[in-house]
This record gives sequence, C-alpha cells and structure tokens, in this order.
Amino acid sequence: MSADVFNHALQGLPHGPEFRFLDRLIALVPGKSGTGEYRVRGDEPFLSGHFPGKPLFPGVLLIEAAAQLSGVVAQCDPCIPAWPDLRLTAIRSAKILGTARPGEVIRTQAVILGRMDNLVQAEVVVTSGGTTLLTAQVTLSGKARRNRPSLA
Repeated sequence: MSADVFNHALQGLPHGPEFRFLDRLIALVPGKSGTGEYRVRGDEPFLSGHFPGKPLFPGVLLIEAAAQLSGVVAQCDPCIPAWPDLRLTAIRSAKILGTARPGEVIRTQAVILGRMDNLVQAEVVVTSGGTTLLTAQVTLSGKARRNRPSLA
C-alpha cells in the first residue's frame, strides 16, 4: 500500500498522530474492508502506568485501534463523501481475549457490515503473533453531508 494512499486514508480520522494506533495499511478495499498494523513501541505514555514494570497495551485501546481502522475503511469509500467528525458511537459483542506488549505488532482487520444514515457498523478482529486479542462490532457516526435544496 503506498504512503500516499495511507496518508490520504488517515486524513479521514479526527485523531492527532499522538493518538493513532495505525502505523500502516496492509490491505484496503475502500468502503468494504481493510487490514492495518501498529507496533507497540514501548515509549507510549500510557504504558508507564499500565502496568509499571510489566507494560500491557490496554484492551480499551485495542477497541480504539479497531474503530480507527474501521473509520479509515469507511472514509475511503469512493461512492460516499467522507463524513466530518466520524466518532466511535457503540461497541457490541466485544471480547478482549489478550493483549500486546512492547515490541509486538497489533494487526487489525475491519469489515464494513452496513451503513444507515450517518452510521457505519463494522466487524473487527485484532490479533498479535497469530493470537486473537479482540473481536467486536463497532458503530461509528458522523455528520452525513447532504445536498439539500435551498429554501430561498
């Protein structure tokens, strides 16, 4: 996946670089599915407190990583304009089955299940080293852009 495609895809996220859990895209079918990776560096500020001396990537951030990839996939749909302010709205059937440690790579897969009005639902799986860390469904919401006729 080219750096240009990756950088364009990241522009659809509202997060700053300090809170992105996606280093690269491995696969992307715009609007349909994608796979991305994040290497747990070990210098992330939250690791010093989670847990001192035995850092573990927090489960809630596995969900965030999954939501971010889902947002990238949804925002790249060539048939639907990107939505401003796309945000995680709901989490269903989440199972946190493990975690990652510094030096490990988190691989996230997202498949868009459907869209309705300003909502996007995705099924996500996060793995590391072949072990499943998270399975869930996430719902994202944004401000849908509509071409409305003028009342004037």
